[in-house]
Amino acid sequence: MLTLIDAEAPDRPATLIDPAAPGAERAVGWERKPEGLCRADVCVPVPSGPLDLAGLAAALHRPLVIDEAAGVAALGASSMERGAALRGGMAPDFTLKDLAGHPWTLSQFRGRKVVLYAYASW
Repeated sequence: MLTLIDAEAPDRPATLIDPAAPGAERAVGWERKPEGLCRADVCVPVPSGPLDLAGLAAALHRPLVIDEAAGVAALGASSMERGAALRGGMAPDFTLKDLAGHPWTLSQFRGRKVVLYAYASW
């Protein structure tokens, strides 16, 4: 069992899947058809049998990281998706807390210049 996080589907929460179980494709938003795994009008040819996350990621040109010990898999955004975000010049929205615990969301500052300083002590 893996908890799958999909960077191109931020509205879909992390999904618990068993890649060897029938129907695992639906958990990641795809449907198995004779022509392969399909979502909307996109089909990716894949071999029959258990869902091969690495094969799916390679066919979609998306990075995949699996931590079996933690039971987590993360499917990154494709280079096309990342490139479109860069060309648009708009950072994805996120919320962080300040030192006092007050949450701040990036979209609160739309239209204004923002400097984000990140620090890690390790």
